[in-house]
Formats: sequence, structure tokens, C-alpha cells
Amino acid sequence: MSDAMIRVPAEVRDRLSIIAESRGTSIRALVQEFAETTLTTEERLERAERARAYMAEHFGVQVTDAESEAMRLKLRDAFAQHPGAQGADA
Repeated sequence: MSDAMIRVPAEVRDRLSIIAESRGTSIRALVQEFAETTLTTEERLERAERARAYMAEHFGVQVTDAESEAMRLKLRDAFAQHPGAQGADA
């Protein structure tokens, strides 16, 4: 795997350094983890659709868009109440 340089403002680099150090890792590993674990909007929608299909097939439950949005907001609020919890901001 070849390396690539990503230019960010010094403040961002410094912040990434602090986060990486607090986790006992490197900025490189931090960025790699982010890239490997963060879903795109399309990936999240696809995953949600697969979950809906699974619930319908196995449990006979039909989840509406409104129900899905309501649960997303509940999860976002629950995570927001716990500083340091990793993101349900999606």
C-alpha cells in the first residue's frame, strides 16, 4: 500500500494528534480507522433497507420511513446525552 499526503490546517493536525495520543495510536491509524468504519449516505441507506427487509421477512414487521426517522432521532439524542460516546450522528 502506498502512502498519500492529506493536507489539513495545523489546528486539525494538532487535534488529530491529541485524539490519536489519547487512544494510544497514531494519526495514520486514526484516519485509517475512520475511513474503514465510516459509512457513506448510500451505504447507510442500503444497510437500513436490508434491515427493513430482514425484519419484514423474519418478524413480519413493516417499518415506515417515519418510524425509521423517529428512531434515528432518538438514537442521536441518546448519544448526545453521553459525552465521549461514538456517533449516531448519521
